[in-house]
Amino acid sequence: MSLKEVFITRTAAFLPNEPISNDEMETYLGFINEQASKSRRIVLRNNGIKNRHYAMTKNGEATHTNAQLAAIAVEKLFEKNPNEMKEIDVLSCGTSSPDQLMPSHGVMVHGWLTNSNNIEVISPSGNCCSGMHALKYNYMAIKAGEAHKTVSTGSERLSRIMRAEQFELEVKKREELEENPYISFEKDFLRWMLSDGSAAFLIEDKKNEEGISLRIDWIEGFSFANQVETCMYMGSEKQENGELKGFSDFTPQEAIERSIYSIKQDVKLLGENIVKLGFKNLEVIFKNHGIDVNMVDHFLPHMSSYFFEDKIYNELKSNGMEIPKEKWFTNLENCGNVGAASVYLMVDDLWKSGKLKLGDTILVAVPESARFTYVFAMFTVV
Repeated sequence: MSLKEVFITRTAAFLPNEPISNDEMETYLGFINEQASKSRRIVLRNNGIKNRHYAMTKNGEATHTNAQLAAIAVEKLFEKNPNEMKEIDVLSCGTSSPDQLMPSHGVMVHGWLTNSNNIEVISPSGNCCSGMHALKYNYMAIKAGEAHKTVSTGSERLSRIMRAEQFELEVKKREELEENPYISFEKDFLRWMLSDGSAAFLIEDKKNEEGISLRIDWIEGFSFANQVETCMYMGSEKQENGELKGFSDFTPQEAIERSIYSIKQDVKLLGENIVKLGFKNLEVIFKNHGIDVNMVDHFLPHMSSYFFEDKIYNELKSNGMEIPKEKWFTNLENCGNVGAASVYLMVDDLWKSGKLKLGDTILVAVPESARFTYVFAMFTVV
């Protein structure tokens, strides 16, 4: 039996509420200990992000759950014909920030899709790569003939856990102990990096009869967790030996006082590893698929910050994989870092830009710092 070709035939995106500028951020996230963050301006100057979206009001009230964000993107795929949603075989939803530990994120998204049928639902967990893992599951299901029409999503809603009240008890305890009454940089850093939003792909075994489609040529992923300790984490605390202590091993009071449920990142470990570990394998991937880097027409790198743009470029160049900057495409400046949704949002914007023409190739790169996982993919416009 020959394997089927797989196509992205439609994309959709949803960014909640109005865009929020750098100067407005702290009015949404709040002032910890009633003082402006020491790191905000430094982080924002380096990351190059100018606007982002939050699924909450200025007083911290949620406007959407993560599941709702994803469901709205899925509904937008079918806004011209809502009944077409009943043809979906599989729904696969990736996120870093599910609304709850149980049930799974995917079934909560499915719960909002009242026009759909009883279908298979997959919930890849993890961080930025979870959206690509969702896409790969659908890619493999269609390629093997197990499904014909599927939807994958990437979504995030992290704004609520970045609010000042999440850290007040920790800061108060530090004051009582006469320590610096600020949260550590590893926690404050990410408050200025992350955004909310969602996007979705319709993936089928047939290309569009009218207009373009994106043929998925391959998706390759790999992890370096066997070599490097954890870099970004949530619901846990890093111990001196580099191991993580999970939330269930803390008392409820300890979890609150130490902001265990906040998202944290080891910035030193990030800078040392995020670019060099993953991008060195791209040359091997290309050789395995019998292609050359000069065949790439559009390069879509997921970046948490423009700080990494030149570092990625220089790493590729030093590995003989230089991709000229005029081939790069990113919407980080206006969307912010939306984790698992970022690559979906980039593909959606590129599709709608009018820049794509038949035969163009798109290289997608998604590095994930949590435990250094990477996914690369190649699409061809058909």
